[in-house]
This record gives sequence, structure tokens and C-alpha cells, in this order.
Amino acid sequence: MAAGAAFPTEIPFLSELGVEFLGMDCGRARIALTLEPRHMNSWQVTHGGVVMTLLDVVMSLAGRSLDPQSRAGVTVEMKTSFLQPAGTPGRRIVASGHAFHRSTTMCFCEAELHDGDRLLAKAMGTFKYLKRLDVADKL
Repeated sequence: MAAGAAFPTEIPFLSELGVEFLGMDCGRARIALTLEPRHMNSWQVTHGGVVMTLLDVVMSLAGRSLDPQSRAGVTVEMKTSFLQPAGTPGRRIVASGHAFHRSTTMCFCEAELHDGDRLLAKAMGTFKYLKRLDVADKL
């Protein structure tokens, strides 16, 4: 999927955050976010929930890029390491994800979040492929 294209599935939460879809293909994905005051915590650096959201989404997208029949990748497990503060308003942070192993129903991924050359956080996660979008109706 080409850089600058819309997200493969409209996700209101990501739209509200201002997340930018950069692309996904061949087990890799990239997204970005230009930080605003609303993304900050009480210390005026990026909230950890924003960091984890970006890492979670980019890993799911990387996994989905390997399965054209998949309509979603649901997080089963995720581990995040916060390496340094993730930035202040006006900075642009970029998350890159890589799917390194998959089965018929699961995908194992890793991701990194950068502010330029600064590595801010790393994550690993396991995702379950969903073939239909009506899963929420069954809950």
C-alpha cells in the first residue's frame, strides 16, 4: 500500500490522535504522528499510551500485510520497552513494524519508535488474524 494512503480500515481512535499511515507491504509497515499538546503527559513529554498505541498499530499492520484475506490483526500479547522520553509538541515520531514469523492464524511482530535518529521505544507482540469485520457483533 502506498505511502500517504488512507488506513486500510477506518479507525476513529487513530484519526482522533492524528496518526498518519505511511504504508505497509511484505511484512513491514510505517506510521507517523506529529506531536501536539494533547499527546503529552503531566511531565510534558509524550504519554506512554500514545507510544504503545503507535507500536501496537504498526505491528498489526505489518502482520496484516502478509495475509491479504485478513481484515484485522487483534493483539494477543504485547511487551514494550520505553528507552527514552518520546518527544514534545511539534516533533514528528515514526513507528516501523516488522512481522518476523506467522502461522495460519497468528503473527509475531516487532516494532520501533523513532524521533529522527533517536530510538524511543521497542515492542514485540503476537497478533491473531481475523477474517471478518463482524467480530464485535458476536461479543
